Amino acid sequence: MRLIWFLLSFFISVSTLAQPAQNLILVTMDGVRWQEIFNGADSTLLFDPVYSRDTASARKLFWAPTATERRERFMPFLWNTIGKQGQLYGNRQKGSRMNVSNPHWFSYPGYNEILSGYADDRIKSNDKIDNPNVTVLEFLNQQPGYKGKVAVFSSWDVIEAAVNEKRSGIPASSANEAGKPVTSADSLLSDLTMLYPREFGNGVRADFLTYFTARQYVKQKQPRVLFLSFDETDDLAHAGRYADHLRMVQSIDRYLADLWQLIQKMPQYAGKTAMVITSDHGRGHTPKARWKDHGTKTADSYQIWLAAMGPGISTSGEQSNGPVLFQNQIAATLARLLGFEFKTDHPVGPPIDSLIGNK
Repeated sequence: MRLIWFLLSFFISVSTLAQPAQNLILVTMDGVRWQEIFNGADSTLLFDPVYSRDTASARKLFWAPTATERRERFMPFLWNTIGKQGQLYGNRQKGSRMNVSNPHWFSYPGYNEILSGYADDRIKSNDKIDNPNVTVLEFLNQQPGYKGKVAVFSSWDVIEAAVNEKRSGIPASSANEAGKPVTSADSLLSDLTMLYPREFGNGVRADFLTYFTARQYVKQKQPRVLFLSFDETDDLAHAGRYADHLRMVQSIDRYLADLWQLIQKMPQYAGKTAMVITSDHGRGHTPKARWKDHGTKTADSYQIWLAAMGPGISTSGEQSNGPVLFQNQIAATLARLLGFEFKTDHPVGPPIDSLIGNK
């Protein structure tokens, strides 16, 4: 009898641990290198006034004697929460490698690969052309219980083309698109979006506005799948503003901590939500001025990283060694986290099996 109860308890426990997530948050940080994610600030850039105008202030904010201290100071939520409750891939110093598989190494090809699981040679520019490929977001929006429960908030206007808002029917708030205010908070966000300085042009909304607009939507609509895409990290890097780039990444880390705390107070999300964070491409590193650039003329800017936590994700922390992973595996992994197999009329990379397991 005891054996029967033991086996019954064991199988119930395993079944509970293996339950997929019910909700998903995908986050992208445009052009953020794995080097900063795993090592924190780069001293050759941080202490150079060409890239960090106020080096004394930058030192106080980001410098520490060891890589572990620097990265925890730089991104405390990523390392103190996701690093302990989930997984991180892409520290090449530990033999964990993750690459894009598209041949271009810049933004739209990367976003297509993340979302569709397919490195499509037809997408070879950053032109705002509707994505011909079905994305995992569109796929999920067609599944029972998810229809009308998928939403996209992006700083860069090309993302609405990457998710093909017209065909998929998924609402994609991007760039400086005017909102439809319902509450006083909505009105304030709409006014800020229209009036706040557009430092990087009309096609880019300030990342803080993207976050708070999405946060308001989560409170009001409670989507089951949320895609948050931040862009100023890449713009600041191209401008050669290293310390400002670090500040923006750190701000996004705070936004994600705030979002995670918010959803833990909401019954629909608490204990039922997976979060996956990644980048569309990497950046150069040698000589240091190449940090500003990416693309096929910039060595190693195909190198990316990924972090994840939540139901269905094993809690093994920072990864080392293992097979090379690819950006085209992310889409199927997202679907699998929600208990689906992503299938469409184009090839799709396989899920990352090592990420999905019993907690």
